[in-house]
Amino acid sequence: MSSLSPSSPSRLPERLIAHLDMDAFYASVELLRYPELKGQAVVIGGRRAHAPLDLPDGSRRYARLRDYTGRGVVTTSTYAARDLGVFSGMGLMKAALRAPDAILLPTDFEAYRHYSRLFKAAVAEVAPVIEDRGIDEIYIDLSEVAGIREAVGHDPLGGLRAVAREIKNSVQRATGLSCSIGITPNKLLSKIASEMDKPDGITLLMADEIEARIWPLGVRKINGIGPKAGAKLLALGLTTVGEVAAAEPGFLIQHFGKSFGAWLHEASHGRDKRPVVTHSEPVSISRETTFERDLHAVHDKALLGEIFTRLCQQLASDLARKNYCGRTIGIKLRFEGFHTVTRDLTLDEATQDAQTIRRAAGACLKRVPLDKRIRLLGVRVGGLSRPGQLSGPKPGKKRAKAAAEGANPAPVILENLSLF
Repeated sequence: MSSLSPSSPSRLPERLIAHLDMDAFYASVELLRYPELKGQAVVIGGRRAHAPLDLPDGSRRYARLRDYTGRGVVTTSTYAARDLGVFSGMGLMKAALRAPDAILLPTDFEAYRHYSRLFKAAVAEVAPVIEDRGIDEIYIDLSEVAGIREAVGHDPLGGLRAVAREIKNSVQRATGLSCSIGITPNKLLSKIASEMDKPDGITLLMADEIEARIWPLGVRKINGIGPKAGAKLLALGLTTVGEVAAAEPGFLIQHFGKSFGAWLHEASHGRDKRPVVTHSEPVSISRETTFERDLHAVHDKALLGEIFTRLCQQLASDLARKNYCGRTIGIKLRFEGFHTVTRDLTLDEATQDAQTIRRAAGACLKRVPLDKRIRLLGVRVGGLSRPGQLSGPKPGKKRAKAAAEGANPAPVILENLSLF
């Protein structure tokens, strides 16, 4: 599938940026494993207990969404499930009301990371200037790719289309999966374009097509306009990108502030000068988990302690695998009623040691009143550096004192929980 303008320009712009988005990535990986589910409504987000059962006759028994109980959320869904109103981030119980017969599969992030590496390596063989935006999407700078500016017959975009097809074919050969690609003069437009012809689409869009193809879209189609800004624009009578573009810059700045208001004006006109960044350092690394039921600090003390320890160990393993250590240790707690609290402290020296992380996180925990049931628990390490690098200035007295409080090991997390 492809979407090409009949009025394509005879000369391509200096910059040509692609956004590649894998189609229903997690679900598509699962369909490689269970090809008999192709075309069916499948939801990813279950627990290990929801793994299919192999029956003696060689068939499989699958869990159904109607039988799910708990508070998990949909990680992703097939397009057939999306047609029934089931989308990423939706609670599984709510999804069950919309698609009770949908098949429920557990998540397998090890497999998803494997296929992520495969598709990115395949793209790099065709176009090596890549910005990694997550497990299932990348930006690609195509500006200097050989053949990109060559016309094919009477089609001035023929070379561009051929390169896009080569990238898609390379991904298909390497993974067995499809992807959608948007190619425009910049990252902002390419992100929008990659969604225009899903799944398995190619969308080429040039600057002179913004008025016809971008302005009629709803404001939320612009990446960076979230729910709150979208609702505020709607309240101001601005429902489409074109209506935002027609608004006076001063009006947007008045209602959204100087920085965001000016960005709204630029974005609605399709302007974006951001380069494709081939490497960036993470700000922090974290691990968190949402419980199937709210846990009580006293009655579930042992379980909370086990989970807390495991999160710290997993986080230390992540740091070691990625060759980082960090000085700022933080925790995240979400209580019943969805009230979220974070606390952090900064150590004298960066670490990737599980016990050190656990002690510091425990010190943070002492600063949180634990008088409500806990829904989510997370641990984070920030202030990242490479082992052996200088990791910044020493903490001030307040932080140093907090760090010192965490220096005494606690037998379990939640030695603290006796305070509840």
